[in-house]
Amino acid sequence: MTRRKPQLAQKSSKVPKKLGAPSLRRSPGAGVGDHEPFPAGKNEVGIEKPVYSGAFLAHAEGKAVFVPLTLPGEQVRIRVTKNKSGYSTAELTEILTPSPQRIRPACPHFGVCGGCNYQHTTYENQLSLKQEILRETLERGGVEPPDEISVISAKPWAYRNRIRVAFDAAGNPGYRARRSNAIIHIRECPIASPLLFTAALAVAETLHRVPANLRPNELQLFCNSDESALLATFFAAESAAVRLESLARALHERIPALQSAELASGGRPGHPPQTLAKWGAASIHYAAAGFNYRVDQGAFFQVNRWLIDALVDRVTSNQQGKLAWDVFAGVGLFARQLTTNFDRVVAVESAPPAVNALEANLNGTTGIAVRAAALDFFRSASKSGQPDLIVVDPPRTGLGAEITTLLADRAAPTLVYVSCDPATLARDLRALIASGYKIESLTLADLFPQTFHLETVVRLRRS
Repeated sequence: MTRRKPQLAQKSSKVPKKLGAPSLRRSPGAGVGDHEPFPAGKNEVGIEKPVYSGAFLAHAEGKAVFVPLTLPGEQVRIRVTKNKSGYSTAELTEILTPSPQRIRPACPHFGVCGGCNYQHTTYENQLSLKQEILRETLERGGVEPPDEISVISAKPWAYRNRIRVAFDAAGNPGYRARRSNAIIHIRECPIASPLLFTAALAVAETLHRVPANLRPNELQLFCNSDESALLATFFAAESAAVRLESLARALHERIPALQSAELASGGRPGHPPQTLAKWGAASIHYAAAGFNYRVDQGAFFQVNRWLIDALVDRVTSNQQGKLAWDVFAGVGLFARQLTTNFDRVVAVESAPPAVNALEANLNGTTGIAVRAAALDFFRSASKSGQPDLIVVDPPRTGLGAEITTLLADRAAPTLVYVSCDPATLARDLRALIASGYKIESLTLADLFPQTFHLETVVRLRRS
């Protein structure tokens, strides 16, 4: 289950032409750490390969150096920003020998904004880099991937259906900087649905006329695939006197697609948001994979509006039987599809906004929603029958040791694991394979073009 840092919207979906090597100016940042001295005169390095963080690996006198915004095969000059005993991180200052895969980024904010990592290379090359990263991460984690890693992908621009922007002191919308928490004022964003950026700008124009103590500090926007419906969540400190009604009405006048707005505080990892006020409807509907899903305020839904149908198909196709479990079910994206081929589907979700929508989306089908944390469900699952199929779609932390053990003990004939972090995937797969499962297929689903993030769908069968 993917929960990523959101991005903003675009005016053109054309991929830019290739060009020669740019010379990058030095950007301000942290100096070299004093843990270990960096080798003198070693500010020129050769870039070797990508790593799962958006950076690329080089070596200086045998020491690993991680350099973002570069490409394999390039010879570059760097400025070290952090020097540890086992590795260094650095910033690119000049490209001496460019890769033939280097292109002009589509976004003027690329490199400063922290949202994207790969806009400086072709989309075809991005997919190759991600396949290489996925294969190497699994191998390093003790899992032998199949010879073929399938790839599903779609248009690499204007794909995001959800963004979260922050507002600077003047009320301008922006994202966090690549190397700090500073807010970068954003004028455009090629990877987001255009409606989202238009809405963010409309809010910003309203905030310019509002006193600082009445402004929210962040805004989350979510739209359906055809941009006909929009949810907005304003975030503010509990002490702020934000007037949701006036903000929502002003936005609705500019963006008629707005159907729901909330004012909340918190909303970061470890701090669930607290709803302070509401305006409009509680949900919107999202047409995907042949169904019309209800999505409530605060509920998780897959972010790539171009690739959702293909993802659902890859997870659920050629599956049928008496009983299926969908754990970490969200609003039921996979569970709803499974109800067409299974006599009974049990969908497990613990987040209240998602569970309410999940129940509605399964109403009148063979599916039932279970309000429970995944671990609690697996601990008591002896009462739920023996499933023919189990689908799991956990957050970045993966399943963990206890759930993996309980899954192995359940011994369902088929298990589909949807992962948004290859390192935790490798850890969990190693345990599942040791328990008797075998990888039948491995698919890279590129839900996050231009970024280092990748989704993986693994189909396993009991051997």
